[in-house]
Amino acid sequence: MTYLGTRMKKSLKLAFFLLPTLLFLCYDLPAQQIDLLLKGGHVIDPKNNIDTLMDVAIADGKILNVAPNISASGAKKVIDVSGLYVTPGLIDMHAHHFPIISDYRIGDPFPDGFTLRCGITTTIDAGSSGWKSFEKFKKFTIDHSKTRVLAWINIVGSGFLGREPYEQNTADMDARLTALAIKIHKPYIIGVKVAHYTGDDFIPVDRAVQAGEMAGVPVMVDFGEHTPPLSIEELFMKHLRPGDIFTHCFANGFRTRETIVDDRTGKVKPFVFAAQKRGIIFDVGHGGGAFTFAQAIPALKQGFMPNSISTDWNKNSKNGAMKDLLNVMSKFMALGFNLQTVIKLTTMNPAKEIHREDLGNLSIGAVADVAVFNLRQGHFGFEDVRNTKIMGTQKLEAELTIRAGRIVYDLNGLSMPLFKLPDYAQQ
Repeated sequence: MTYLGTRMKKSLKLAFFLLPTLLFLCYDLPAQQIDLLLKGGHVIDPKNNIDTLMDVAIADGKILNVAPNISASGAKKVIDVSGLYVTPGLIDMHAHHFPIISDYRIGDPFPDGFTLRCGITTTIDAGSSGWKSFEKFKKFTIDHSKTRVLAWINIVGSGFLGREPYEQNTADMDARLTALAIKIHKPYIIGVKVAHYTGDDFIPVDRAVQAGEMAGVPVMVDFGEHTPPLSIEELFMKHLRPGDIFTHCFANGFRTRETIVDDRTGKVKPFVFAAQKRGIIFDVGHGGGAFTFAQAIPALKQGFMPNSISTDWNKNSKNGAMKDLLNVMSKFMALGFNLQTVIKLTTMNPAKEIHREDLGNLSIGAVADVAVFNLRQGHFGFEDVRNTKIMGTQKLEAELTIRAGRIVYDLNGLSMPLFKLPDYAQQ
């Protein structure tokens, strides 16, 4: 037999061997193509500049397609979301979910009961654990949550054990060991947190920045409680780097915190605009005591915009003026933001800030973290932490939350068939 004949014979044998597999794949593909199809919703995806009626197709836990009029043939489940808004799953930049070792007992180790009903698919614990306690936090909370739980690790090795003496102990602020913990737990730890230090120096900030440099991550600073207050201009211009984050940006002073708006003149301090232009990130971090209209309204009127909206969720804030992330977003809509902006400040922007741009979008191939919202119309009151309120006419409400392609919250049963009484019960 010739060389050519031998090659042809081998090729025919290979084709004969592969034919059943190829036929199986061709037969199976249409049935597996779409696991979940959201039809008729108004999609808002800031990263991909989408703000129009579109369908969203999900397969194997990922976004398969975002386009008008996707065929429902072959889809395992189709959900009509007409009249609703479809967005990437929300990212809460600042929350607390680790009370196991904390004297504060402010955190909740079970975030799913708070996050998923608000459309939050990623929540970030803000420094409750340090390098000494992070593995406990991972064991108790991260490993048992449907919500994606990430962390800012505290520069204090012990984490939030208590303001006195733990968070004042500069000897427990080890940049090298903090950076090492970040490298070991890279998928989960996205940055370094500084909080609750009352000394008259910048040691915690500088140690956190040092750790951030070693590990290649940003720093989040809760900066206050200094008497007299330390200079935030010095903080922004001499200690923090572009990309580092100043949370609680609309907090009032309480005589221990310098504010971004001058309380005497009502003017945003000029260095605040310069700091933001330099690349300092300003996060809301509402919390139970860190958001006032006296700071927010003058700042917004003068053109200062926060970079991200977050809750500082804890046991004290959830029943106060904060309530939940959707309430805070709706509050900013009452202050003049449009829906597209508040979605951007809770999806694309925080994803950039934590260097996780794989999150907070509906790009094809991205993990299918999706939120579906109803925008209620009416008369709604929104409070600040000084027990004053403003009125608004719109309020966001989560209808459906999808995490990695699975429905994890369904307010009104959009994904469920109507109940039908069995025949025997109708007789």
